[in-house]
Amino acid sequence: MGLLFTKFWRLFNSRDYKVIILGLDNAGKSTILYQFVLKEAVQTSPTIGSNVEEVKWKNLHFVMWDIGGQTSVRASWTTYFAGSDFVILVVDSTDRERLYLTKQELCKLLVAEELKRSKMLIFANKQDVSGWTTHGMYSLVVHSQEKGFPKV
Repeated sequence: MGLLFTKFWRLFNSRDYKVIILGLDNAGKSTILYQFVLKEAVQTSPTIGSNVEEVKWKNLHFVMWDIGGQTSVRASWTTYFAGSDFVILVVDSTDRERLYLTKQELCKLLVAEELKRSKMLIFANKQDVSGWTTHGMYSLVVHSQEKGFPKV
């Protein structure tokens, strides 16, 4: 009986989720987005502004916003915050020189009032490339935990 009720509930309990994918330029945000959509790796060019794609999985519907990470575009990230259910912060784990910039952007995300109810995933990208750093990624995770985000 419980299984039948669960299946019946799922038929009518579909929900739309807004996902924003953020990170510095060249972190791999668009590549990750299109991996979700096309289920294959694609060659991308720098995103000027944003890309938006819809992903359906079972009875869930995700509207995924990939937002450019150039300095000039990062200033407009806040316009995408409203109604976001999930934030994916993509970090180029080989870019040691700009890890401090990622940490600054993370701080802004953690204090943004419009993201208080959003779930956040810090995605350490490019770990398959030699030279990626674990120390820098660890400091990002610890910093997010200090701000009240749980470790998953």
